[in-house]
Amino acid sequence: MGIAKEREFFMGCCRSFLLCCFASSFFFLGTHQLQSSQTQVLLQLRKHLEYPRQLEIWNDHTIDFCSISSLSQAHMTCLDNLVTELRVVGDKPATVSDFNGFSIPNQTLSEAFSLDSFVTTLARLNSLKVLSLVSLGIWGQLPDKIHRLSSLQYLDLSSNYLFGSIPPKVSAMVKLQTLKFDDNFLNETMPKWFDSLSNITTLSLRNNQLKGSLPDLSSSSSLHVLDLSGNKLNSKLPSMPKGLVMLLLSNNSFSGEIPKKYCTLSGLQHLDMSHNAIRGPPLAALFSLPNISYLNLASNLLSGSLPGHLICGSKLDYIDISNNSLTGELPFCLRTESEKRIVKFGGNCLSIGMQHQHELSYCKEVSPKEKQYGRKDVGILVGVILGLVVLTVLLVLSFIIFCRRYYPRGISEQHLLHKSVEDNSAVGLSSEILANARYISQAANVGIQGLPVCRTFALEELMEATNNFDNSVFLGEGSYGKLYKGRLYNGTLVCIRCLPLSKKYSIRNVKLRLDLLAKLRHPHLVCLLGHCLDGSVRDDYSPNKVYLVSEYVPNGNFRAHLSGNSPGKVLDWSERLAVLISVAKAVQFLHTGIIPGFFCNRLKTNNILLNEHGMAKLSDYGLSILAEETDKSKANDGLSSWQMTSLEDDAYSFGYILLEALVGPSKSDRREAFMQNDMASLNSLDGRKKIVEPIVLATCSQESLSIVISITNKCICPESSRPSFEDILWNLQYAVQVQATADGDRRFDSTPHQY
Repeated sequence: MGIAKEREFFMGCCRSFLLCCFASSFFFLGTHQLQSSQTQVLLQLRKHLEYPRQLEIWNDHTIDFCSISSLSQAHMTCLDNLVTELRVVGDKPATVSDFNGFSIPNQTLSEAFSLDSFVTTLARLNSLKVLSLVSLGIWGQLPDKIHRLSSLQYLDLSSNYLFGSIPPKVSAMVKLQTLKFDDNFLNETMPKWFDSLSNITTLSLRNNQLKGSLPDLSSSSSLHVLDLSGNKLNSKLPSMPKGLVMLLLSNNSFSGEIPKKYCTLSGLQHLDMSHNAIRGPPLAALFSLPNISYLNLASNLLSGSLPGHLICGSKLDYIDISNNSLTGELPFCLRTESEKRIVKFGGNCLSIGMQHQHELSYCKEVSPKEKQYGRKDVGILVGVILGLVVLTVLLVLSFIIFCRRYYPRGISEQHLLHKSVEDNSAVGLSSEILANARYISQAANVGIQGLPVCRTFALEELMEATNNFDNSVFLGEGSYGKLYKGRLYNGTLVCIRCLPLSKKYSIRNVKLRLDLLAKLRHPHLVCLLGHCLDGSVRDDYSPNKVYLVSEYVPNGNFRAHLSGNSPGKVLDWSERLAVLISVAKAVQFLHTGIIPGFFCNRLKTNNILLNEHGMAKLSDYGLSILAEETDKSKANDGLSSWQMTSLEDDAYSFGYILLEALVGPSKSDRREAFMQNDMASLNSLDGRKKIVEPIVLATCSQESLSIVISITNKCICPESSRPSFEDILWNLQYAVQVQATADGDRRFDSTPHQY
């Protein structure tokens, strides 16, 4: 018995020892570092990319690259000690309008960068399946040797400076499922070999300069998403694969009619062919596709009428057929009052009073002979106009020379602005700049197209529009005067602000300021329709008040749509990002679209209004040049001494708009208290669950949320320098891109693969 027990004890010890050895072998196997050759490649790639800050952690041969925690801007995955996934997002987006294929200082990587050498190094990562290198300033012609990355399934080189053509050898990368070269400068003809990529599901070449014809892609049976918008393609529309889900061809020069085969694309959800030269009648069957939710045919040459019995698909919630030459009645299913969907049909010749419609003659077909004579008439008219313009310029120059010679000490417009430069410093305006129209930037004309001209109103018009400023139309009172709702004689709803003026301003002085304010025209600014100076003026130097007449934006303000406790519809994460981007674009225009820029715009969620289509418009901008005390608003806001002035004030205020979009109005109202107690919690997942709005958490990806939290912190944190609105806008647009990718992955994962 004793010997048996000893034997059993010995066998038990052996089993324990072997088990420990077995477990230890798994431990050492699981923690084995990346192969040294792969580590060397990663360090060389960092050198090629000129040591971007996103890869600053790659600074040593000895670190375990596979165990580095993933950041939002740099991510790597390993399998069996080999790199299988590499994603890097830099801070050098392609922002120039033109590119000639050579290095641009402070925009691209330096002249020493070689894309050929870079791809040669990349190809040594021969197990790479996912490669995404975005906004890193990579420039040049992509070499044929890119095909050496034969294991790639996902390739994204968007927002760089790729030039020339897409290498033909890409056709040999048969495992590719996603190919993205968005926002580059590819300027050759569209390749004919894409159908050889038998596994491709997403092909996106948006915002390049590709030209020529689009080949027949009907044999690409796996293709779900095709985005070629923003190029120079000018062929007729080719056949498309039956499995297509998203087709984006806007802002090209496609011609001819819409192929009838498009009506058989039963899986199509999103179709955008706007801003082309497509002719003929719109195909009625497109509107009734079983899965279609977005259909945009705007700004083409479509003609004829839609059938009265047109059927709209049950999922179709956005339709835009505006700015064509359509005639006849608007079908019942496209009338916004009959369905809860957005329908845009202005700029046609439809026999309906809603939205702007042209006279029927505008949409009349013109014969080729009439067009030929029309061109001759236009040529004669242009010649006459040019002659008149030249004559006018000569007369103006003669008048200026005459005035300078005989009235050298005449009254200068800049002396009309009696307020000192110091008084105007808060808004960045000197008397000389205010009086000199030459300082107005050409960019100020960007938002004018399609907006009504600013005009002068009579006080009687405004009194009639508001029933003598009756209390029933009173909307409220703020730091910039009282606000009333009115209806003009033509039925247009307007907002009328009554703003008291300082006695320091003369009438001509105020008019100069109003003229400058009228130049602020942008799609995301509440449109100023006109103004009226109070008629009870005693002399030329003492106007009492000014009335500012603006468009009426009917769908409430942003704050009312951020919380379930408010009556407005609560916006989800993507909708909030859309509003924030719109406002950022508007503020960027105020800062840079006009010289001098307009700063200190008192940005608040209450001043962001939503129209009937959910588009955001900023109100109460630029009024500091008319206010009597430009610094009074700052005192009322209780801003701390560390806050910056001028341009950075708007960045600080916008930071709290971002914060309110994240955590809701009630928490963000605590401002400094929130900064001290809760702001740090946003950096952890558990902290976000406690303070971020539930609808945001339910509809966002964590990566998209992290990007917005980061830029929010930069805007309002006292220790950091304020970002420019260009930086803010770029981060928000990147957050949208990340969110769209996450939504797309989620949608396709949940959709049965029928194709």
